[in-house]
Amino acid sequence: MRIGFDAKRAFNNQRGLGNYSRETIRILTSLAPENQYFLFTPKISPEFEHFHPENADIVSSDKNGKLQQASWRTFGITKEAEKLRLDIYHGLSHELPSGIEKTNVRTVLTMHDMLFIKHPELFPFFDRIMYRKKYLRSCCIADRIIAVSEQTKRDTLELTHIDENKIEVVYQGCRPEFKAKVSEEQKRQLKHKHRLPDQFLLNVAAIEPRKNQMLILKALANCRIDTPLVIAGKNTDYQKELLSFIEHHGLQSQVTILSDIPDADLPILYQSATLFVFPSIYEGFGIPVVEALESGLPVIASTGSCLEESGGPDSIYVSPNDENELAESIQQVLNDDTRRETMVQKGYEYAKRFSDAEICQQITRIYNTLKS
Repeated sequence: MRIGFDAKRAFNNQRGLGNYSRETIRILTSLAPENQYFLFTPKISPEFEHFHPENADIVSSDKNGKLQQASWRTFGITKEAEKLRLDIYHGLSHELPSGIEKTNVRTVLTMHDMLFIKHPELFPFFDRIMYRKKYLRSCCIADRIIAVSEQTKRDTLELTHIDENKIEVVYQGCRPEFKAKVSEEQKRQLKHKHRLPDQFLLNVAAIEPRKNQMLILKALANCRIDTPLVIAGKNTDYQKELLSFIEHHGLQSQVTILSDIPDADLPILYQSATLFVFPSIYEGFGIPVVEALESGLPVIASTGSCLEESGGPDSIYVSPNDENELAESIQQVLNDDTRRETMVQKGYEYAKRFSDAEICQQITRIYNTLKS
């Protein structure tokens, strides 16, 4: 088959949608090499110039302006897809190009979350209107839809009222680097580089209100937990609130915020930690939880979205609004070696469902259903 991917996020986004796009492309090009792949992107950021699977052709815009590139992604890709005689075009991040439903190209759409509906306070009004229109149109014209979790499937059905048989859940996996054991020397060097303690709680997420790092700080301050905390993620204005709380409660020596840690250091950081804490208010899937399981960490996450799907039955889940419940769970895990080891071993087993082979098999089967 000749398969095209919306690769804008793969070549320009360092966060969740970019990671999903790169991993999906990597998995399919490596495990299903019999297909021919095309990666559509309006531009390529310098940090992702190295991302170029051997059996994939990059199709990019020759326009330089943002509006022209946006127009190419909305309208121009359809013409390119026809010229290339694609069998399938896969929109990896919520949207499909205009007019593609009028061609012979079959379409698959990945839906990640409905955050703008679940938490509209996080989005400007006109962004919410645009997302609703864009997502609804794409879901309606797609031949098949992949949801990254049962939660996202439910939310998508609630918004679109499409035929439930059209949408299927395929979980996402994490980069192979998180599954490889790092050495004790690598851990030592990382701790020295960032001045980290021997044992610490870890949170990896963009530093923003939805990720709810404030709840961890409140648990430390109000419930007198002495274990150090390391927060690793992209800095936003929310970090100012965290720093103010840290200073007010005298947590400066207990909390380390790493806003610019390189991707290459993340697997080492995970495997150097004692416990992973992820009290996010809402997620479409929650890939950091899977990364933690693959890294051999016990996980405490939050209720209210999909994290029970990514963390499995042996992780612990608390309310994203209750610092006392979070503090109690942290203390339970830290003080019970047997339970912590059980969580680690069960977590390893649960994470097998997010393997490359499993993901490739499921997505390929969906593609095959669209063969004429």
